[in-house]
Amino acid sequence: MDTLSYKTISANKETAQKEWVLVDASGLSLGRLASGVAKLARGKHKTNFTPHADCGDNVIVVNADKIQLTGNKWDEKLYIRHTNYPGGQRSLTARQLFDKDPIRLVEKAVKGMLPKNKLGTQILSNVYVYSGEEHNQQAQKPKSIDINAYL
Repeated sequence: MDTLSYKTISANKETAQKEWVLVDASGLSLGRLASGVAKLARGKHKTNFTPHADCGDNVIVVNADKIQLTGNKWDEKLYIRHTNYPGGQRSLTARQLFDKDPIRLVEKAVKGMLPKNKLGTQILSNVYVYSGEEHNQQAQKPKSIDINAYL
């Protein structure tokens, strides 16, 4: 008998048990919120975590307009982009980006904590960020959780 009595089961996209979770961002620091959301979206909190598969939860972040940054990060943290033209480097401070769109500030922080490949892009599509209390995923009956338990 050369067979094993047990097998290692690797989760994949079809066998993943995805849940809908709701995270309230009010009063939380941006980095701590983003790391907790990235961990939930990637599925690292689950026992059947598989690094090459999207087996994380669908995460809804509400109150993105009530996040906090510590120190002088509102004025000193820069978000740099390039227009692909010579001399086309543009930058915004965290305050300027927040005033334009507070959702983008949270999305950029979460995106930076995910893998830089196709899987990271796919996982980021499972994160929904809203600036107020209202969200469009009421029908999924998301479970409200405390993000501090996943840090």
